Amino acid sequence: MRARAMVQLGPGELDEQELEVPVIGDGEALLRIEATGVCGSDKEQLDGRLAKSGWSAYPVIPGHEPVGRIVEIGPEARRLWGVDEGSLVAVESVVPCHVCDRCTSGLVKFCRNRFSYGFTPTTFGAGLWGGFAEYLVLRPNSRVHPVPSGISAEVATLFNPLGAGFDWTVRRGGMVAGDAVVVLGCGQRGLACVVAARAAGADRVVVTGLARDRHKLDIATQLGADATVEVDSLPAGSADVVTAVREALGGEADRVVDTTPHAVSSISDAIALVRPGGVVVVAGLKGGRDMAGVDADALVLKAADVRGVVSVESWGYGQALRLLGSGSLPLELLHSHTVPLSDVRAGIEMLTHSDAVHVSVVPETSAEGR
Repeated sequence: MRARAMVQLGPGELDEQELEVPVIGDGEALLRIEATGVCGSDKEQLDGRLAKSGWSAYPVIPGHEPVGRIVEIGPEARRLWGVDEGSLVAVESVVPCHVCDRCTSGLVKFCRNRFSYGFTPTTFGAGLWGGFAEYLVLRPNSRVHPVPSGISAEVATLFNPLGAGFDWTVRRGGMVAGDAVVVLGCGQRGLACVVAARAAGADRVVVTGLARDRHKLDIATQLGADATVEVDSLPAGSADVVTAVREALGGEADRVVDTTPHAVSSISDAIALVRPGGVVVVAGLKGGRDMAGVDADALVLKAADVRGVVSVESWGYGQALRLLGSGSLPLELLHSHTVPLSDVRAGIEMLTHSDAVHVSVVPETSAEGR
């Protein structure tokens, strides 16, 4: 049996190929992919920036947010993962070794021997290591999460951004019930932080965005935000972004999560907004820009914590899937577009250059036009 896959051969170069599906080992499984979420980092991978930084290599099948159905599984994998043939599962992108010093100290996503779905070249082993394909081989030590019944695979791919929302806002941010939370940025992960804050019992949640993101800010309101602020169209009388957000919040924030990409000024805004002893979580990559202009004195005088985040811990994924399965929120509002495998380039571009909120790629050509 052979599987179709979109293989990246170099910067901006995608080629539809067929790869042989291998025999599955005792600790492995074969996943028939039903949908794979598109992430902002997929654009950076497509452009070649991740390869330059050493995070990826060519040729490679991108796609690190897969959801699929297990069609074959080895006895050891069945025992360890608690799933069987026919199970619909969400797959974590990082496969840790569990024995290096980082793994044993709890830093599994920084595993010295980690294997990553969506970033490992096809020249290694079976080659079917990315979500933008019909099948994916699950290696030993993979971490999978059963998808609750009644959730479509396309919506289930929200497990990744929603997992980030919980991980960044609640676990890493230390949020507790009754906190006032500000989320800077209303992309898919900013909206996920709003959802997580509300689900964890935040007393008040304010989210920022641009005027062109009005539809995303409206979704934020439907998912629990108490107020939204368009930072580039402040009303007359508002001196600056910090003043406008503070007024909308009704005071200082206990937690501020910065999900905005590239802008360093948002870190200064976050420090200005957080209360003494509060927490600022920096999640948006800044494109290599330095921290010039950040008020270090304010950080010191407030005795505030600034915490960087990358990727997601397993706990966050579990929280996301539980919330999806509960049906307590209209989380389907976050999923805006589905594209077929052959149009994966368009799906990636759509996420970064259109009004799309969340995009899924599916192998079936019947997804055309959805």
